[in-house]
Amino acid sequence: MSEFWLISAPGDKTNLQAWERMNTVTSKSNLSSNSKFHIPDLKVGTLDALVGLSDELGKLDSFAESIMRKIAQYIGEVMEDSKDKVQENLLANGVDLISYLTRFEWDMAKYPIKQPLKNISEALAKQVTQIETDLKTRSAAYNNIKGNLQSLEKKTVGNLLTRTLADIVHKEDFVLNSEYLITLLVVVPKSSYVQWQKTYESLSDMVVPRSTKMIAEDAEGGLFTVTLFRKVMDDFKAKARENRFMVREFYFDEKELKCEKEELMKLASDKKQQYVSSTSSCLRIIPAAHDGFSSTSRSEGITTPLFLFSQGPLLRWLKVNFSEAFVAWIHVKALRVFVESVLRYGLPVNFQAMLLQPNRKSVKRLRDVLNVVFKHLDEVAAASIMDPGVDIPGLQLSNQEYYPYVYFKIDLSLLD
Repeated sequence: MSEFWLISAPGDKTNLQAWERMNTVTSKSNLSSNSKFHIPDLKVGTLDALVGLSDELGKLDSFAESIMRKIAQYIGEVMEDSKDKVQENLLANGVDLISYLTRFEWDMAKYPIKQPLKNISEALAKQVTQIETDLKTRSAAYNNIKGNLQSLEKKTVGNLLTRTLADIVHKEDFVLNSEYLITLLVVVPKSSYVQWQKTYESLSDMVVPRSTKMIAEDAEGGLFTVTLFRKVMDDFKAKARENRFMVREFYFDEKELKCEKEELMKLASDKKQQYVSSTSSCLRIIPAAHDGFSSTSRSEGITTPLFLFSQGPLLRWLKVNFSEAFVAWIHVKALRVFVESVLRYGLPVNFQAMLLQPNRKSVKRLRDVLNVVFKHLDEVAAASIMDPGVDIPGLQLSNQEYYPYVYFKIDLSLLD
């Protein structure tokens, strides 16, 4: 189960009593897996500051979680060809999320505990906001490449009337550089092949005899060439249309066809290199200053196996910043536990934070047991929870679930 409960209860001098009581009753019945959640001695400040900070941290909690989940979702989109490997890329400080959570240690370097809680909260908010800003920029660049590629790829599918002919036609299929002659491409329904062969020479004057050849075929029909004099081209098109032979508006331009192929390959390469990059000489080297968004590429010779090695700049950034966002989110949770515990249990600061991973089949039973163990902390709240029919005005002051003990949920299920 990927749901965790982060709770706290007041302790004695060593903070052992609350932990031991809870751990004994839950472990005995295999209701949950438990670990201590270590929160350092932070600066308390004034009561008014704590009350205001409590509301701000609630909003920051939701914001940090949303950014972390957006990055996780984007990693899944970028790794579209390797979705089974997404989970192993969701790490926090180099370890899996559950290991980080159950062995949580406050990052003293990033968030010095000697500064006021307000400053720590603002540093966390600034960090998450910057990640959000960078994510928008990078995702916009990637989506632009992806969108352009999809537009070009659409041209490679469909029937012979609409799809691109860049990968079908060849120079030798056409009469080129002639002042008088021109080669047209005609889409003929399968049911009309015989009729075409019998009639194409007589659809107009000045059609070159025996000049037709089928160069491509799909489920609906075939693509035929026909050569004729330029001056009868409009008449031929009209007569062909009357017979359900559709002339494609296409004129062979070798440079233009080459550009279209190269653009498709370049975009495919750019998109792929946001996910993976290779040291192979046939792939472009991505300059650090461009960070993967260069518009130039040498993609000739690219083959799929080349894309199975190191990760590209976008995926690397997503992995690093998922870790940063997740770590920031858990620090926000730790701050909330600290602030709510001080507000709930008073001074001097003396509480034990605990992390529980409920057994999937024992969630209700675990909640009941915790309410019994900690009901002395708030008899009124405990009574309301044990008997939902009891209406106690003012008990639910917000959307946050209320229990006799401080409680916050950490749900990792949406990252599965």
